[in-house]
Amino acid sequence: MPLQRSNTADKFIVDRRKRHRNSDVARAVRKTRDRLSQQAGNPDFDRELLKLHAGAMTSGAVVIPLLVLAIAAAGRLAGVGNEIGLWALFTLTCYTIVAFMARRIERTEAAELNPLQTRREFLVGHFLCGLGWAWFVLLGCGACQVDQFQVVKAVVLLFAMAGTALTASSLSGALLATFAMPVALYAYVGTKLWMPVEAIMAGLLVLSLPFFAYVARQLNRSSLMLLSFRSEKDALIAELETAKSMSDEARRRAEDANLAKSRFLASMSHELRTPLNAILGFSEVMANEVLGPMSNPTYRDYAHDVHDSGQHLLDLINEILDLSRIEAGRYQLNEEPVMLLNIVEDCCHMMELKARNKDIRVIQDFEQTLPRLFADERAVRQITLNLLSNAIKFTATGGEIRVRVGWTAGGGQYISVKDNGPGIPEDEIPVVLSAFGQGSIAIKSAEQGTGLGLPIVQGLLAMHGGEFELHSKLREGTEAIAIFPLSRVMEELPALPTAAVAARRR
Repeated sequence: MPLQRSNTADKFIVDRRKRHRNSDVARAVRKTRDRLSQQAGNPDFDRELLKLHAGAMTSGAVVIPLLVLAIAAAGRLAGVGNEIGLWALFTLTCYTIVAFMARRIERTEAAELNPLQTRREFLVGHFLCGLGWAWFVLLGCGACQVDQFQVVKAVVLLFAMAGTALTASSLSGALLATFAMPVALYAYVGTKLWMPVEAIMAGLLVLSLPFFAYVARQLNRSSLMLLSFRSEKDALIAELETAKSMSDEARRRAEDANLAKSRFLASMSHELRTPLNAILGFSEVMANEVLGPMSNPTYRDYAHDVHDSGQHLLDLINEILDLSRIEAGRYQLNEEPVMLLNIVEDCCHMMELKARNKDIRVIQDFEQTLPRLFADERAVRQITLNLLSNAIKFTATGGEIRVRVGWTAGGGQYISVKDNGPGIPEDEIPVVLSAFGQGSIAIKSAEQGTGLGLPIVQGLLAMHGGEFELHSKLREGTEAIAIFPLSRVMEELPALPTAAVAARRR
Protein backbone atom coordinates (compact mmCIF):
# COMPACT_ATOMS: atom_id res chain seq x y z
CA MET A 1 0.00 0.00 0.00
CA PRO A 2 1.59 3.34 -0.97
CA LEU A 3 2.35 5.90 1.69
CA GLN A 4 -0.42 8.49 1.99
CA ARG A 5 0.56 12.05 2.76
CA SER A 6 -1.50 14.29 4.97
CA ASN A 7 -3.09 17.34 3.39
CA THR A 8 -3.13 19.24 6.66
CA ALA A 9 -0.37 21.56 7.77
CA ASP A 10 0.65 22.25 11.33
CA LYS A 11 3.86 23.67 12.71
CA PHE A 12 5.81 20.55 11.67
CA ILE A 13 4.00 19.30 8.55
CA VAL A 14 4.19 21.65 5.55
CA ASP A 15 2.57 21.72 2.15
CA ARG A 16 5.02 20.08 -0.23
CA ARG A 17 3.20 21.26 -3.33
CA LYS A 18 4.83 24.70 -3.00
CA ARG A 19 8.19 25.41 -4.57
CA HIS A 20 10.65 26.46 -1.91
CA ARG A 21 13.67 27.04 -4.17
CA ASN A 22 14.06 30.00 -6.49
CA SER A 23 15.31 28.74 -9.85
CA ASP A 24 17.05 32.06 -10.63
CA VAL A 25 18.96 31.89 -7.36
CA ALA A 26 19.92 28.27 -8.03
CA ARG A 27 21.25 29.14 -11.48
CA ALA A 28 23.18 32.11 -10.11
CA VAL A 29 24.74 29.95 -7.43
CA ARG A 30 25.76 27.32 -9.98
CA LYS A 31 27.43 29.96 -12.15
CA THR A 32 29.12 31.36 -9.06
CA ARG A 33 30.50 27.98 -8.11
CA ASP A 34 31.76 27.44 -11.65
CA ARG A 35 33.49 30.82 -11.65
CA LEU A 36 35.03 30.20 -8.25
CA SER A 37 36.31 26.79 -9.34
CA GLN A 38 37.80 28.31 -12.49
CA GLN A 39 39.56 31.00 -10.46
CA ALA A 40 40.92 28.63 -7.85
CA GLY A 41 44.43 28.84 -9.32
CA ASN A 42 44.19 32.43 -10.54
CA PRO A 43 44.34 34.78 -7.53
CA ASP A 44 44.78 37.92 -9.66
CA PHE A 45 41.43 37.60 -11.42
CA ASP A 46 43.05 37.97 -14.84
CA ARG A 47 39.98 36.79 -16.71
CA GLU A 48 37.68 39.15 -14.81
CA LEU A 49 40.02 42.10 -15.36
CA LEU A 50 40.19 41.36 -19.07
CA LYS A 51 36.39 41.22 -19.21
CA LEU A 52 36.22 44.55 -17.37
CA HIS A 53 38.74 46.07 -19.78
CA ALA A 54 36.77 44.78 -22.76
CA GLY A 55 33.58 46.29 -21.34
CA ALA A 56 35.29 49.64 -20.72
CA MET A 57 36.72 49.74 -24.23
CA THR A 58 33.34 48.86 -25.73
CA SER A 59 31.40 51.45 -23.74
CA GLY A 60 34.03 54.14 -24.34
CA ALA A 61 34.76 53.24 -27.95
CA VAL A 62 33.61 56.62 -29.28
CA VAL A 63 35.48 58.87 -26.83
CA ILE A 64 38.99 58.81 -28.34
CA PRO A 65 37.74 58.53 -31.96
CA LEU A 66 35.65 61.67 -31.46
CA LEU A 67 38.79 63.42 -30.20
CA VAL A 68 40.65 62.21 -33.29
CA LEU A 69 37.90 63.46 -35.60
CA ALA A 70 37.83 66.82 -33.83
CA ILE A 71 41.61 67.16 -34.22
CA ALA A 72 41.42 66.22 -37.91
CA ALA A 73 38.67 68.76 -38.55
CA ALA A 74 40.56 71.49 -36.70
CA GLY A 75 43.75 70.62 -38.60
CA ARG A 76 42.00 70.84 -41.92
CA LEU A 77 40.61 74.26 -40.99
CA ALA A 78 44.07 75.37 -39.89
CA GLY A 79 45.59 74.23 -43.21
CA VAL A 80 47.63 71.22 -42.08
CA GLY A 81 46.95 69.37 -45.31
CA ASN A 82 45.88 65.90 -46.41
CA GLU A 83 48.40 64.23 -44.12
CA ILE A 84 46.19 64.81 -41.08
CA GLY A 85 43.35 62.99 -42.84
CA LEU A 86 45.58 59.97 -43.41
CA TRP A 87 46.64 60.12 -39.77
CA ALA A 88 43.01 60.24 -38.62
CA LEU A 89 42.12 57.29 -40.86
CA PHE A 90 45.00 55.19 -39.52
CA THR A 91 44.29 56.07 -35.89
CA LEU A 92 40.55 55.39 -36.23
CA THR A 93 41.35 52.04 -37.84
CA CYS A 94 43.55 51.08 -34.90
CA TYR A 95 40.90 52.04 -32.35
CA THR A 96 38.24 50.20 -34.37
CA ILE A 97 40.38 47.06 -34.28
CA VAL A 98 40.68 47.37 -30.51
CA ALA A 99 36.90 47.97 -30.21
CA PHE A 100 36.06 44.85 -32.25
CA MET A 101 38.56 42.85 -30.23
CA ALA A 102 36.94 44.07 -27.01
CA ARG A 103 33.48 43.25 -28.36
CA ARG A 104 34.56 39.71 -29.19
CA ILE A 105 36.12 39.14 -25.78
CA GLU A 106 33.12 40.64 -24.02
CA ARG A 107 30.86 38.05 -25.67
CA THR A 108 33.19 35.18 -24.76
CA GLU A 109 32.70 33.28 -21.50
CA ALA A 110 35.36 33.98 -18.90
CA ALA A 111 36.20 30.29 -18.60
CA GLU A 112 37.05 30.10 -22.33
CA LEU A 113 39.54 33.00 -22.28
CA ASN A 114 43.27 32.47 -22.45
CA PRO A 115 44.55 35.29 -20.20
CA LEU A 116 48.07 35.49 -21.62
CA GLN A 117 46.98 35.47 -25.26
CA THR A 118 44.13 37.93 -24.70
CA ARG A 119 46.37 40.28 -22.77
CA ARG A 120 48.96 40.12 -25.53
CA GLU A 121 46.36 40.90 -28.19
CA PHE A 122 45.10 43.90 -26.25
CA LEU A 123 48.62 45.28 -25.71
CA VAL A 124 49.38 44.89 -29.44
CA GLY A 125 46.18 46.77 -30.28
CA HIS A 126 47.06 49.58 -27.87
CA PHE A 127 50.58 49.70 -29.31
CA LEU A 128 49.10 50.20 -32.78
CA CYS A 129 47.03 53.08 -31.37
CA GLY A 130 50.27 54.43 -29.93
CA LEU A 131 51.81 54.38 -33.42
CA GLY A 132 48.95 56.62 -34.51
CA TRP A 133 49.74 59.11 -31.73
CA ALA A 134 53.44 58.93 -32.60
CA TRP A 135 52.49 59.86 -36.19
CA PHE A 136 50.51 62.78 -34.73
CA VAL A 137 53.65 64.00 -32.92
CA LEU A 138 55.54 64.03 -36.24
CA LEU A 139 52.86 66.01 -38.06
CA GLY A 140 54.05 69.39 -39.30
CA CYS A 141 52.17 72.59 -40.15
CA GLY A 142 54.37 74.93 -42.17
CA ALA A 143 51.49 76.68 -43.91
CA CYS A 144 49.09 76.90 -40.97
CA GLN A 145 48.56 80.06 -38.99
CA VAL A 146 48.62 78.46 -35.53
CA ASP A 147 51.25 79.69 -33.15
CA GLN A 148 52.92 77.21 -30.85
CA PHE A 149 51.68 74.19 -32.79
CA GLN A 150 53.86 71.87 -30.64
CA VAL A 151 52.11 73.11 -27.50
CA VAL A 152 48.73 72.25 -29.02
CA LYS A 153 49.96 68.75 -29.79
CA ALA A 154 51.18 68.38 -26.21
CA VAL A 155 47.77 69.43 -24.85
CA VAL A 156 46.06 66.94 -27.16
CA LEU A 157 48.38 64.17 -25.96
CA LEU A 158 47.57 65.07 -22.35
CA PHE A 159 43.85 64.73 -23.04
CA ALA A 160 44.37 61.42 -24.83
CA MET A 161 46.54 60.09 -21.97
CA ALA A 162 43.95 61.08 -19.37
CA GLY A 163 41.14 59.38 -21.29
CA THR A 164 43.19 56.22 -21.83
CA ALA A 165 44.19 56.10 -18.16
CA LEU A 166 40.52 56.07 -17.16
CA THR A 167 39.18 53.66 -19.78
CA ALA A 168 42.12 51.21 -19.88
CA SER A 169 42.90 51.03 -16.16
CA SER A 170 41.74 47.41 -15.90
CA LEU A 171 44.61 46.31 -18.17
CA SER A 172 47.95 47.07 -16.56
CA GLY A 173 50.52 48.30 -19.09
CA ALA A 174 47.96 49.56 -21.61
CA LEU A 175 48.78 53.23 -20.96
CA LEU A 176 52.53 52.71 -21.35
CA ALA A 177 52.05 50.57 -24.47
CA THR A 178 50.01 53.38 -26.04
CA PHE A 179 51.90 56.53 -25.06
CA ALA A 180 55.48 55.54 -24.23
CA MET A 181 56.62 55.98 -27.85
CA PRO A 182 54.65 59.22 -28.56
CA VAL A 183 55.95 60.88 -25.36
CA ALA A 184 59.53 59.79 -26.05
CA LEU A 185 59.25 61.02 -29.62
CA TYR A 186 57.79 64.36 -28.49
CA ALA A 187 60.60 64.76 -25.95
CA TYR A 188 63.16 64.02 -28.68
CA VAL A 189 61.62 66.56 -31.04
CA GLY A 190 61.33 69.18 -28.28
CA THR A 191 64.98 68.83 -27.27
CA LYS A 192 66.03 68.89 -30.92
CA LEU A 193 64.24 72.15 -31.54
CA TRP A 194 65.43 73.45 -28.19
CA MET A 195 62.66 75.98 -27.80
CA PRO A 196 61.80 76.89 -24.20
CA VAL A 197 58.07 76.28 -24.55
CA GLU A 198 58.53 72.98 -26.39
CA ALA A 199 61.06 71.88 -23.77
CA ILE A 200 58.68 72.73 -20.94
CA MET A 201 55.81 70.84 -22.62
CA ALA A 202 58.09 67.88 -23.26
CA GLY A 203 59.04 67.81 -19.58
CA LEU A 204 55.37 68.09 -18.64
CA LEU A 205 54.51 65.12 -20.85
CA VAL A 206 57.39 63.07 -19.47
CA LEU A 207 56.19 63.74 -15.91
CA SER A 208 52.52 63.24 -16.79
CA LEU A 209 53.07 59.74 -18.17
CA PRO A 210 54.15 58.16 -14.82
CA PHE A 211 51.49 60.19 -13.02
CA PHE A 212 48.71 58.85 -15.23
CA ALA A 213 50.27 55.38 -14.98
CA TYR A 214 50.04 55.69 -11.18
CA VAL A 215 46.39 56.76 -11.44
CA ALA A 216 45.66 53.81 -13.74
CA ARG A 217 47.39 51.44 -11.30
CA GLN A 218 45.31 52.72 -8.38
CA LEU A 219 42.14 52.24 -10.41
CA ASN A 220 43.38 48.74 -11.26
CA ARG A 221 43.85 47.97 -7.56
CA SER A 222 40.36 49.25 -6.84
CA SER A 223 38.98 46.93 -9.50
CA LEU A 224 40.91 44.04 -7.98
CA MET A 225 39.51 44.87 -4.55
CA LEU A 226 35.97 45.01 -5.91
CA LEU A 227 36.46 41.66 -7.66
CA SER A 228 37.81 40.18 -4.44
CA PHE A 229 34.82 41.42 -2.46
CA ARG A 230 32.45 40.11 -5.11
CA SER A 231 34.19 36.73 -5.04
CA GLU A 232 33.88 36.56 -1.27
CA LYS A 233 30.21 37.52 -1.53
CA ASP A 234 29.60 34.85 -4.16
CA ALA A 235 31.40 32.27 -2.03
CA LEU A 236 29.25 33.24 0.94
CA ILE A 237 26.11 32.92 -1.20
CA ALA A 238 27.25 29.48 -2.33
CA GLU A 239 27.92 28.40 1.26
CA LEU A 240 24.55 29.76 2.40
CA GLU A 241 22.79 27.95 -0.43
CA THR A 242 24.55 24.73 0.51
CA ALA A 243 23.60 25.18 4.16
CA LYS A 244 20.01 25.95 3.12
CA SER A 245 19.88 22.79 1.04
CA MET A 246 21.16 20.75 3.98
CA SER A 247 18.67 22.47 6.28
CA ASP A 248 15.80 21.78 3.88
CA GLU A 249 16.80 18.14 3.68
CA ALA A 250 17.07 17.87 7.46
CA ARG A 251 13.69 19.55 7.84
CA ARG A 252 12.17 17.17 5.30
CA ARG A 253 13.48 14.20 7.22
CA ALA A 254 12.23 15.67 10.48
CA GLU A 255 8.81 16.21 8.94
CA ASP A 256 8.73 12.62 7.74
CA ALA A 257 9.82 11.38 11.15
CA ASN A 258 7.24 13.54 12.91
CA LEU A 259 4.53 12.36 10.52
CA ALA A 260 5.51 8.74 11.14
CA LYS A 261 5.50 9.37 14.90
CA SER A 262 2.05 10.95 14.79
CA ARG A 263 0.64 8.07 12.76
CA PHE A 264 2.27 5.54 15.05
CA LEU A 265 0.83 7.16 18.16
CA ALA A 266 -2.59 7.50 16.56
CA SER A 267 -2.70 3.85 15.53
CA MET A 268 -1.00 2.36 18.59
CA SER A 269 -2.99 4.28 21.20
CA HIS A 270 -6.03 2.12 20.51
CA GLU A 271 -3.93 -1.04 20.13
CA LEU A 272 -2.25 -0.46 23.50
CA ARG A 273 -5.20 0.81 25.50
CA THR A 274 -7.50 -2.07 24.59
CA PRO A 275 -5.38 -4.85 26.13
CA LEU A 276 -4.37 -2.57 29.00
CA ASN A 277 -7.99 -2.08 29.96
CA ALA A 278 -8.43 -5.84 30.07
CA ILE A 279 -5.24 -6.25 32.13
CA LEU A 280 -6.32 -3.56 34.58
CA GLY A 281 -9.86 -4.91 34.90
CA PHE A 282 -8.99 -8.57 35.36
CA SER A 283 -6.05 -7.86 37.69
CA GLU A 284 -8.28 -5.66 39.82
CA VAL A 285 -10.93 -8.42 40.00
CA MET A 286 -8.29 -10.94 41.00
CA ALA A 287 -6.63 -8.63 43.54
CA ASN A 288 -9.96 -7.79 45.20
CA GLU A 289 -11.05 -11.45 45.08
CA VAL A 290 -14.41 -10.50 43.55
CA LEU A 291 -15.10 -14.03 42.25
CA GLY A 292 -13.81 -15.78 45.34
CA PRO A 293 -10.84 -15.91 47.68
CA MET A 294 -7.39 -16.93 46.49
CA SER A 295 -5.83 -19.82 48.32
CA ASN A 296 -2.31 -18.47 47.75
CA PRO A 297 -1.70 -14.88 48.97
CA THR A 298 1.32 -14.56 46.68
CA TYR A 299 -0.99 -14.68 43.68
CA ARG A 300 -3.00 -11.82 45.16
CA ASP A 301 0.20 -9.77 45.53
CA TYR A 302 1.09 -10.60 41.94
CA ALA A 303 -2.31 -9.34 40.81
CA HIS A 304 -1.71 -6.05 42.66
CA ASP A 305 1.68 -5.75 40.94
CA VAL A 306 0.15 -6.44 37.53
CA HIS A 307 -2.52 -3.81 38.15
CA ASP A 308 0.00 -1.20 39.30
CA SER A 309 2.29 -1.89 36.33
CA GLY A 310 -0.62 -1.67 33.90
CA GLN A 311 -1.79 1.60 35.45
CA HIS A 312 1.75 3.01 35.18
CA LEU A 313 1.94 2.00 31.53
CA LEU A 314 -1.47 3.53 30.82
CA ASP A 315 -0.45 6.80 32.47
CA LEU A 316 2.74 6.82 30.39
CA ILE A 317 0.79 6.30 27.16
CA ASN A 318 -1.62 9.09 28.09
CA GLU A 319 1.25 11.46 28.86
CA ILE A 320 2.99 10.68 25.57
CA LEU A 321 -0.22 11.23 23.64
CA ASP A 322 -0.92 14.49 25.45
CA LEU A 323 2.58 15.80 24.77
CA SER A 324 2.38 14.73 21.13
CA ARG A 325 -0.94 16.54 20.65
CA ILE A 326 0.43 19.66 22.36
CA GLU A 327 3.56 19.73 20.17
CA ALA A 328 1.50 19.17 17.00
CA GLY A 329 -0.96 21.92 17.99
CA ARG A 330 -3.86 19.45 18.05
CA TYR A 331 -4.71 19.69 21.72
CA GLN A 332 -8.21 21.16 21.94
CA LEU A 333 -8.94 23.42 24.90
CA ASN A 334 -12.47 23.29 26.31
CA GLU A 335 -12.43 26.76 27.81
CA GLU A 336 -15.01 27.79 30.37
CA PRO A 337 -15.18 29.92 33.52
CA VAL A 338 -13.49 28.01 36.37
CA MET A 339 -12.53 28.80 39.95
CA LEU A 340 -8.80 28.26 40.32
CA LEU A 341 -9.09 27.98 44.11
CA ASN A 342 -11.62 25.13 43.91
CA ILE A 343 -9.59 23.17 41.36
CA VAL A 344 -6.34 23.43 43.34
CA GLU A 345 -8.14 22.55 46.57
CA ASP A 346 -9.66 19.42 44.98
CA CYS A 347 -6.24 18.39 43.66
CA CYS A 348 -4.72 18.81 47.11
CA HIS A 349 -7.43 16.55 48.57
CA MET A 350 -6.75 13.96 45.87
CA MET A 351 -3.01 13.90 46.63
CA GLU A 352 -3.45 14.11 50.40
CA LEU A 353 -3.50 10.34 50.91
CA LYS A 354 -0.30 9.89 48.91
CA ALA A 355 1.37 12.67 50.89
CA ARG A 356 0.15 11.21 54.20
CA ASN A 357 1.70 7.83 53.37
CA LYS A 358 5.11 9.59 53.23
CA ASP A 359 4.34 11.72 56.28
CA ILE A 360 4.48 14.88 54.18
CA ARG A 361 2.50 17.90 55.31
CA VAL A 362 0.67 19.88 52.60
CA ILE A 363 0.08 23.51 53.59
CA GLN A 364 -2.53 25.46 51.65
CA ASP A 365 -2.04 29.21 51.38
CA PHE A 366 -4.87 30.56 49.22
CA GLU A 367 -6.20 34.04 48.60
CA GLN A 368 -9.97 33.88 49.05
CA THR A 369 -11.01 36.72 46.73
CA LEU A 370 -9.89 35.37 43.38
CA PRO A 371 -12.37 35.80 40.52
CA ARG A 372 -13.09 33.19 37.91
CA LEU A 373 -10.53 32.15 35.30
CA PHE A 374 -11.37 31.45 31.66
CA ALA A 375 -9.48 28.20 31.09
CA ASP A 376 -9.74 24.47 30.41
CA GLU A 377 -10.60 22.79 33.72
CA ARG A 378 -9.04 19.47 32.70
CA ALA A 379 -5.78 21.20 31.71
CA VAL A 380 -5.68 23.20 34.97
CA ARG A 381 -6.22 20.00 36.97
CA GLN A 382 -3.48 18.23 35.03
CA ILE A 383 -1.08 21.14 35.66
CA THR A 384 -1.80 21.11 39.40
CA LEU A 385 -1.64 17.32 39.75
CA ASN A 386 1.67 17.13 37.87
CA LEU A 387 3.25 19.78 40.09
CA LEU A 388 1.92 18.19 43.29
CA SER A 389 2.96 14.71 42.17
CA ASN A 390 6.52 15.86 41.47
CA ALA A 391 6.73 17.65 44.83
CA ILE A 392 5.48 14.60 46.78
CA LYS A 393 7.71 12.25 44.78
CA PHE A 394 10.95 14.10 45.52
CA THR A 395 10.23 15.32 49.05
CA ALA A 396 11.71 13.22 51.81
CA THR A 397 9.62 11.65 54.55
CA GLY A 398 8.52 14.20 57.10
CA GLY A 399 8.90 17.07 54.65
CA GLU A 400 6.61 19.94 53.86
CA ILE A 401 4.90 21.20 50.69
CA ARG A 402 3.39 24.66 50.48
CA VAL A 403 0.71 25.27 47.84
CA ARG A 404 -0.19 28.89 47.12
CA VAL A 405 -2.77 30.45 44.83
CA GLY A 406 -3.03 34.19 44.36
CA TRP A 407 -2.55 37.30 42.25
CA THR A 408 0.49 38.00 40.13
CA ALA A 409 2.10 41.44 39.94
CA GLY A 410 0.56 41.92 36.49
CA GLY A 411 -2.99 41.16 37.58
CA GLY A 412 -3.05 37.50 36.56
CA GLN A 413 -3.31 34.40 38.78
CA TYR A 414 -0.70 31.84 39.73
CA ILE A 415 -0.27 28.40 41.31
CA SER A 416 2.89 27.86 43.35
CA VAL A 417 4.03 24.47 44.68
CA LYS A 418 7.10 24.70 46.88
CA ASP A 419 8.79 21.78 48.66
CA ASN A 420 11.81 21.41 50.91
CA GLY A 421 13.25 18.46 49.04
CA PRO A 422 16.79 17.95 47.76
CA GLY A 423 16.42 20.56 44.99
CA ILE A 424 17.76 20.60 41.45
CA PRO A 425 21.22 21.78 40.35
CA GLU A 426 21.04 24.98 38.31
CA ASP A 427 22.69 23.43 35.25
CA GLU A 428 20.12 20.60 35.21
CA ILE A 429 17.01 22.80 35.09
CA PRO A 430 16.96 22.96 31.23
CA VAL A 431 17.30 19.16 31.18
CA VAL A 432 14.39 18.73 33.60
CA LEU A 433 12.19 21.01 31.48
CA SER A 434 12.87 19.04 28.28
CA ALA A 435 10.84 16.03 27.15
CA PHE A 436 11.96 12.79 28.84
CA GLY A 437 14.57 14.78 30.75
CA GLN A 438 15.48 13.76 34.28
CA GLY A 439 17.92 15.23 36.74
CA SER A 440 20.63 13.31 38.52
CA ILE A 441 18.61 13.21 41.75
CA ALA A 442 15.59 11.78 39.91
CA ILE A 443 17.75 9.11 38.28
CA LYS A 444 19.20 8.05 41.65
CA SER A 445 15.77 8.12 43.30
CA ALA A 446 13.81 4.94 43.71
CA GLU A 447 10.70 6.63 42.27
CA GLN A 448 11.79 7.44 38.75
CA GLY A 449 9.32 9.25 36.48
CA THR A 450 8.91 9.50 32.74
CA GLY A 451 10.20 13.06 32.42
CA LEU A 452 7.02 14.26 30.72
CA GLY A 453 5.21 16.02 33.58
CA LEU A 454 6.90 19.41 33.39
CA PRO A 455 6.98 19.58 29.54
CA ILE A 456 3.22 18.91 29.56
CA VAL A 457 2.76 21.68 32.14
CA GLN A 458 4.78 24.05 29.95
CA GLY A 459 2.77 23.16 26.85
CA LEU A 460 -0.61 23.56 28.55
CA LEU A 461 0.38 26.92 30.04
CA ALA A 462 1.66 28.11 26.67
CA MET A 463 -1.70 27.22 25.11
CA HIS A 464 -3.34 29.39 27.76
CA GLY A 465 -0.88 32.20 27.06
CA GLY A 466 0.78 31.72 30.45
CA GLU A 467 4.29 31.07 31.72
CA PHE A 468 6.03 28.44 33.80
CA GLU A 469 8.88 29.20 36.20
CA LEU A 470 11.05 26.72 38.06
CA HIS A 471 13.27 27.92 40.92
CA SER A 472 15.44 25.48 42.82
CA LYS A 473 18.50 25.32 45.05
CA LEU A 474 20.36 22.26 46.22
CA ARG A 475 19.40 21.08 49.71
CA GLU A 476 16.86 23.91 50.00
CA GLY A 477 13.98 22.78 47.80
CA THR A 478 12.17 23.57 44.58
CA GLU A 479 9.35 25.98 43.70
CA ALA A 480 7.28 25.51 40.55
CA ILE A 481 5.05 28.43 39.54
CA ALA A 482 2.30 28.21 36.91
CA ILE A 483 1.20 31.69 35.83
CA PHE A 484 -2.03 32.51 34.01
CA PRO A 485 -2.07 35.91 32.25
CA LEU A 486 -4.33 38.85 32.94
CA SER A 487 -6.29 38.15 29.76
CA ARG A 488 -7.58 34.92 31.33
CA VAL A 489 -9.02 36.64 34.41
CA MET A 490 -12.70 37.33 33.87
CA GLU A 491 -12.94 40.05 36.51
CA GLU A 492 -9.85 42.18 36.07
CA LEU A 493 -8.21 43.95 38.98
CA PRO A 494 -5.50 46.64 38.76
CA ALA A 495 -1.93 45.40 38.82
CA LEU A 496 -0.20 45.55 42.18
CA PRO A 497 3.31 46.90 42.73
CA THR A 498 5.92 44.20 42.76
CA ALA A 499 7.24 45.15 46.20
CA ALA A 500 3.74 45.04 47.69
CA VAL A 501 3.07 41.64 46.16
CA ALA A 502 6.36 40.27 47.48
CA ALA A 503 5.59 41.58 50.97
CA ARG A 504 2.13 40.07 50.82
CA ARG A 505 3.51 36.70 49.80
CA ARG A 506 5.94 36.77 52.75
